[in-house]
Parts: sequence; structure tokens; C-alpha cells
Amino acid sequence: MGADLPGVAAGFVDRCRAAGLPVGPDGAQRFAGAVVAVAPGTAARLLSCARATLVSDPAQLPLLDAVFAEVFGGLTDDVRRGDPTAPPTEDGKPDDGAGPGRRVGGAAGGGAPRGAPGGRGKGPAREVGMPVAASGAERLADRDFDALGPDELALLAVAMRRFRLATPPRRSRRTRRAAHGQHVDLRRTLRAARRTGGDPVRLARRARRSVPRRLVVLCDISGSMEPWARALLQLLYCATGAQRAEVFTFATRLTRLTRVMARTSPAVALERAARLAPDWSGGTRIGEALGRFLDLHGGGMARGAVVLVVSDGWETGDPAELARQMARLRRRAHRIVWANPRTRHAGYRPLVGGMAAAWPYCDAVVSAHRLDALDELVAALRGAGRDSRPAG
Repeated sequence: MGADLPGVAAGFVDRCRAAGLPVGPDGAQRFAGAVVAVAPGTAARLLSCARATLVSDPAQLPLLDAVFAEVFGGLTDDVRRGDPTAPPTEDGKPDDGAGPGRRVGGAAGGGAPRGAPGGRGKGPAREVGMPVAASGAERLADRDFDALGPDELALLAVAMRRFRLATPPRRSRRTRRAAHGQHVDLRRTLRAARRTGGDPVRLARRARRSVPRRLVVLCDISGSMEPWARALLQLLYCATGAQRAEVFTFATRLTRLTRVMARTSPAVALERAARLAPDWSGGTRIGEALGRFLDLHGGGMARGAVVLVVSDGWETGDPAELARQMARLRRRAHRIVWANPRTRHAGYRPLVGGMAAAWPYCDAVVSAHRLDALDELVAALRGAGRDSRPAG
């Protein structure tokens, strides 16, 4: 038996909130009230209820539609669910549009409506069951990012939230209480000694904290990288919340996007990033962009950090300049990971151009070209395993 509408509505609101939509308890209450009042007979009408009650900004519509498609993507809209005037099926009963094993109608055996307001209509109760077909994200997992449209990319936002871009830990200068720390906490030791007549019977100790290393992302937004840049910037938003990563884009110039990508939905973040970076889909000068980053931020931001470079390595500048800047970055960064979607081909070799110049300075090179290849990127950032570069 399918779940009643208010129950399904509550579950759908939870999925929207997990995907990044700012839906509070009042929005959930409005949506549940709208569902009960309208008793939508089609997925389209249910989507209209969601749009009217859960969205406060038109820019949030693509994300809402993506979550709706993932949750209710198995429902059909060509006939009205539970409508007695719908064309009959092979067994002579009105078609409810739900297909075998999935109903959008009343309880089994024609029982009383569940969750429907009293006195509304005489037809069978409408229930929306959760789709049993594979989710949209699962269907897109093995497709390259450059083959996905904007709506399909937005659908992957929910799936990308299961990833966690963790970096290796480092020892901080700050300390914490520890039973067997290397440093004596004099203040706490003397405070405790007041209870033992001034004799420090027990030494209080402290140890240095371990904190994750900073993640710095340099993303190529040239014309050849535009589809993958959008996908990986969306991954950064979904997997880190954008507050623990420093994000820069480059093509012919360097643009910092850290603040732009904070506290908003992935679709809005990408739209703002495209407006802020005037060289989006332009040429590529990787060496010049790296030099600019190191001159402005290399002293503090790159030191001891994990640096992720997202680029196909097509350099329009001098490859020797790129090699020189990569050597500078190598001396400051803890780890350099290069995400190049063209390495997905088994026969790829860095023989010429910018990738050949950068290759010796990378700790790992991964493809990250589709959803089911992102685990390799996550492991490379974490420092798991050995050098993951193909043989040069």
C-alpha cells in the first residue's frame, strides 16, 4: 500500500532540505497543507504544489525539480490518477496511471481514503507511492559530465552530497587537553594544586591538535573544460559546503570564487561564478594563472595545503613557464592532485604541452569525468594509496 500524501510530503521536504534548499518547518507545513487541500491527481500538480510552497527564489527551481524527479520520477502524467473517466485497462478497470506494482489511488479493496480531508469528493482516495524504478542519479552515474545538460547536472547534486572531500591532517599550533600530552599545562596544574596544599600531585598535560589541511582548488574554465568545470564546482559545493575550500577559477585570468560559492544552492553558485569570471569558456594560460596565485596567495594559503588543479592541460602559453610555476607550487603545497578528464582513455600519455610539463610535479592524476569516477578523486585528495598517475 502506498504511503498517504502528508507522509510522502514530509519525506520529500526532508530530501529537499538535504539537497540544499532552505526549507524550514513553515514551508513543510505549507506544502503538506497544499497537498491535502489539492489532493493532486498527477505528478505535475504535485510539482506545482511544491513550487508554490517550497521555493522562495526562481533560481531554486532547477534544484527542486531535480529532487522531485529523483523522488517521483517513476510516476506518469499522461492520465489523471484515480480518474474514473480515464481509459480502461485490460482488466476493465479505470487506469490510475501508476503501472503494475505502484498505485496512485485508494487503499486496497476500495477502502476509505487515508489522510484525505472529510467530505472532499466521492472518488477513490489518491495516494502517491514512492517510485520503484532506479533514481535519476543512478541512471546518470556512468555518463560523462560533458554529455549532461544543466537539468541532469542539477539532478546529480543530491548524489554528490554523499562524497566527503577530506584532506590529510596536520598538527596545529593550538593544543588541547590530553591525558598523556607532551606539554605540561602549568595553569591547570597549579589550579589543581590548590586542592592538595599547593603540591602539584598530578601534572596536567596538553597535546597539539590535529586539523584537516586546507583544500585549494584551481579550476580551468576554458572552453574545452566548461562541462567538467561546472560538474566539479558543483561537487565542491555539495561535498564541502564551500566553506572549507578555497576556490579559484582561471582561463586567461585568475578569479577567486570562495565567497561566491558559500551559503547558496549549487545552481545559484554556478550562475554567480559564471558572472564573476569574465573569461569563462575563454583560452587557457595555466602557467600564468598559477604564477598569479602563488604571487598573491602562495605565502600562506598554499603552504601545507592540498591543491587540486582541474584542467585538461591544454596550455596556450609557454609550457616551460608552467613547469616553473609547478615547481614553485611543489615546494609549498603538501600534495598536488590534478583532475584531467582526458586521462579516462586507457591510452592517454602526457607527451606534449602543458600536461607534460606539469606531470612530474603531481602526486596524483585522476579523471573525475563522471559520477562513478569521483571515488578516485576523493581518495587522491585524502592521500590514500600510492601515486595514481598512469605511466608517463
